[in-house]
Amino acid sequence: MKALISIITVLLFSAFSLAPDQSRLISGVVEDEAGTPLAGVTVLVKGTTQGAVTDMNGTYQLQVSVEAKYLVFSFIGYKSEEVKIAKSNRINVILHPSKMDLEEVVSMEYDAAMPDMVRDKTSSIAPVAMAGGVQHAKRAQVYASYAPEPGYIQHNTEGYTAIDENGFKDVFHNPLSTFSIDVDKASYSNVRRFLNMGQLPPMDAVRIEEMINYFNYDYPEPEGKHPFSVYTEISECPWNGSHQLLHVGLKGKSIDKSELPPSNLVFLIDVSGSMSDPNKLPLLKQAFRMLVNELRPEDRVAIVVYAGAAGLVLESTPGTEKTRILAALDQLQSGGSTAGGAGLMLAYKVAQENFKEEGNNRIILATDGDFNIGSSSNAEMERLIEEKREHGVFMTVLGFGMGNYKDDKMEIIADKGNGNYAYIDNIQEARKVFITEFGGTLFTIAKDVKFQIEFNPARVKGYRLVGYENRLLNDEDFNDDKKDAGEMGAGHTVTALYELIPAGSDEALKSIDALKYQAYGEEKAKPAEVKADSKAELMTVKLRYKQPDGNTSTKVEIPVKGKVLELDETSDNFRFSASIAEFGLILRNSQYKEDASMDHVIALAKGARGEDEEGYRSEFIKLVKLADSLKEWSAEK
Repeated sequence: MKALISIITVLLFSAFSLAPDQSRLISGVVEDEAGTPLAGVTVLVKGTTQGAVTDMNGTYQLQVSVEAKYLVFSFIGYKSEEVKIAKSNRINVILHPSKMDLEEVVSMEYDAAMPDMVRDKTSSIAPVAMAGGVQHAKRAQVYASYAPEPGYIQHNTEGYTAIDENGFKDVFHNPLSTFSIDVDKASYSNVRRFLNMGQLPPMDAVRIEEMINYFNYDYPEPEGKHPFSVYTEISECPWNGSHQLLHVGLKGKSIDKSELPPSNLVFLIDVSGSMSDPNKLPLLKQAFRMLVNELRPEDRVAIVVYAGAAGLVLESTPGTEKTRILAALDQLQSGGSTAGGAGLMLAYKVAQENFKEEGNNRIILATDGDFNIGSSSNAEMERLIEEKREHGVFMTVLGFGMGNYKDDKMEIIADKGNGNYAYIDNIQEARKVFITEFGGTLFTIAKDVKFQIEFNPARVKGYRLVGYENRLLNDEDFNDDKKDAGEMGAGHTVTALYELIPAGSDEALKSIDALKYQAYGEEKAKPAEVKADSKAELMTVKLRYKQPDGNTSTKVEIPVKGKVLELDETSDNFRFSASIAEFGLILRNSQYKEDASMDHVIALAKGARGEDEEGYRSEFIKLVKLADSLKEWSAEK
């Protein structure tokens, strides 16, 4: 009998050890024949979309299931290598240049009188096989694309806007905090891309508010006439025990997909030479296939592409003709320079020609952001978009790729174009953007949404808004309906955190000299005369928003008592958002990180994981562990 029990125990142990949810970490270096590291090599588990990309040192890390058998290494200009996964967790690979002849790619030159083209007669459109209008090509030109020379290394020219972190404000002199909401989520998936490549992200790639807002939170559905609800919670600050942390959340009204208004969509796709990498145009096409499959009969799609010039690939086509739309997508190829400005103008023109009153009119721009012809400067691009947004067309910006990624340009386009911005690093992220969050990504329920919080000096001595540095507004902008602000999508949540110095604290704040010609606040009490009162109101939250097709804002004003909870009494919403903020402070090496630690981030996030149906919160915990290992490795170097 004992022998039988032993056999059963061994069998059970073996079964569990081979369970499909177990995994192992494979890492290594990819080089060319000369021993030069190759950056940007795609590493995939064969037969899946699970993979990684090598960093600038040619290194990669990839978590694989124990059932995985082969890894496939591919890089443009080199032969793909299929490598069996053996017992070792270290797999180094040498790629060999492909002996391919010059590839002939056909580029169409269109008649200048054609209404669906924006081009210079002397230029030629990128190597794209056009659908829906190609019959009118007058002549073809042959372009040669060369495989990269052995040992070629792509220089990293990624661009990020510098972030000057918000400091603490004295409530007596600065009682108001005013900012535009931000539903962009690109920073989190971009940070994830860096970490999965075995690199810590650049400091300015870490926008804490976007990392927090990547996740959805369990806020109450709105009731009444306003399209969103407001949620607040306050407790001790996890990374600074002498401070408090205020959590403010908005929840946009959820709308069933069948009740969403009809869409007039224009896919604006970058097909320039910089989009040839596997994690750019090939991934982009996979992503858009998902969206096309979600289209309804009342929806319409047009496709505009741009490279050396801009062209209409597919005229506005109903959602019932999915085969035609997908065929147009499948034929796209990359090559040439990047006429981003011409592409934007043509996309706005097509959207306006097919405008749906009381519908969802939106351009979906997919690019690595590398505009280098025409309206290429950030200022020119900003002016162009500000001019066009007044016609009721919204913008969704999707970023792809690495090495030459221009995050700064993409952020401007989304912010100034009444839109949102996401970075797609893998097919799972494409599913999140286009399937899981379909309504929030594509359907605006409120535009120009502004926050203004007035803090009570009887409760708060000083405050610091965590993140939102690029979204700050002047206090007088709150009541100015001409001032642009952020948009909110159906079902979206928006979260903001404030680190507070409680009233009565002896902590010193930066002071300013007394005014010569007038007193501060004149009739107000001096700071020393304001007594701390834990029973007083904490603050008043004010919001302004416009209807998607409106020009006049509506004001919402909510007084908040703000009972201070013990940290273990707070909701999962509070603790999980706090863990992300703490993680962001560490990645940025913020001067405000105080006692923040990776161990504390992990513990806080684990305790607030909740149901986590899609697994995003569990993934976050794994990323924190990976970042912790990378920081230790960097410190050792």
